[in-house]
Amino acid sequence: MAESPDHITCQEVVELVTEYLEGALSPDDADLFEQHLNFCDGCHAYVDQMRATVAAVGRVREEDLPPDSREPLLAAFRDWKQRK
Repeated sequence: MAESPDHITCQEVVELVTEYLEGALSPDDADLFEQHLNFCDGCHAYVDQMRATVAAVGRVREEDLPPDSREPLLAAFRDWKQRK
């Protein structure tokens, strides 16, 4: 995973944030991730923003969206997946 066995980069934090938040990193990788957050304010803020986003989005149900917003949102995700 890491360039060096004793640290990870900001780019690696961005790549691994989902796995970290889901608790899917190995204990060693999670330790490296958290060590990076201890000295990098930018990544710490990024992870906090991702946590807040997951917490907010995790509560949104399809029926919570107004019908005129639901279809454009679903179409955007369909289009994004097709482009990948």
